[in-house]
Amino acid sequence: MLYEIARPLLFAFDPETAHNLTLQGLHYAGMLLPPGLPAPATPVEVMGVRFPNRIGLAAGLDKNGEAIDGLARLGFGFLEIGTVTPRAQPGNPRPRMFRLPEAQAIINRMGFNNHGVDALLAHVRAAKYRGILGINIGKNFDTPIERAADDYLVCLDKAYALASYVTVNISSPNTANLRQLQGESELDDLLGRLKAAQTRLADTHGRYVPLTLKIAPDLDEAQVVNIADALRRHRIDGVIATNTTIARNKVQGLAHAGEQGGLSGAPVFEASTAVVRRLAAALGGELPIIAAGGVLEGAQARAKLEAGAALVQLYSGLIYRGPDLVGECVRATAA
Repeated sequence: MLYEIARPLLFAFDPETAHNLTLQGLHYAGMLLPPGLPAPATPVEVMGVRFPNRIGLAAGLDKNGEAIDGLARLGFGFLEIGTVTPRAQPGNPRPRMFRLPEAQAIINRMGFNNHGVDALLAHVRAAKYRGILGINIGKNFDTPIERAADDYLVCLDKAYALASYVTVNISSPNTANLRQLQGESELDDLLGRLKAAQTRLADTHGRYVPLTLKIAPDLDEAQVVNIADALRRHRIDGVIATNTTIARNKVQGLAHAGEQGGLSGAPVFEASTAVVRRLAAALGGELPIIAAGGVLEGAQARAKLEAGAALVQLYSGLIYRGPDLVGECVRATAA
């Protein structure tokens, strides 16, 4: 109800300013309100981790971990922060985020703007939140693609001790050539090096932290099968399906539809859910799927589970529906 009042005010600002104002508000809410969620009725174990409920925050909303405690008050079963890179970087020039309200969609070309992994980890240490926290990692824009694995390894090494799980983001359309890492040979090399590092870090820390891979919705069936094979072969713990799409067929003719970047929100629901379904068939239950993409109501969160997902993440739906969406999705996926 409160968000119905606040949304017109937020939408009066450009999208990135509204985003930053919201993060600031959540930051202060986290300082003023005690952390902690009510005991969930239906916890679930995924990747060896016990999640209070199946609904989480997708990466991208809180890239630097600045509003963890405030976000923890919204009822999520888990939070994912990032994408973070080894070094701070400003991202792409503004404007770089656009609303398409007629389609309940967002286009962004942020470009992994963040303060760097060390700053993110300082915020994690300062937070009072002790729930399930995913840390999403990427590469710096100026790191050559053939050396991308080095950046992921730096972030994994630093984030490991403070993460409940670590997500490897190779699917953003806003960093040049990044999606090339979804190719068969590139992915094989990257996952092999990450798995070796995970094994070493588990021994060092005496604690196993799961690894997940975040993939794009713009994949054909053969590509999905190849990725599923690589995930199994390297014993990766989970997969997040999906990131934003470069397709525009669902928003043709709308203002800002021609802007470069990744499209999220309602128009990506069908394509993203189709990837979940294909992955579920290809993986045969060997590792869990975390679904993200286009969830704006509880029934859609439930549809993600029915397609084969174990957990569901929200982001763009929060912009259009507000915090009430979290509870609605938790209830819809609790049965």
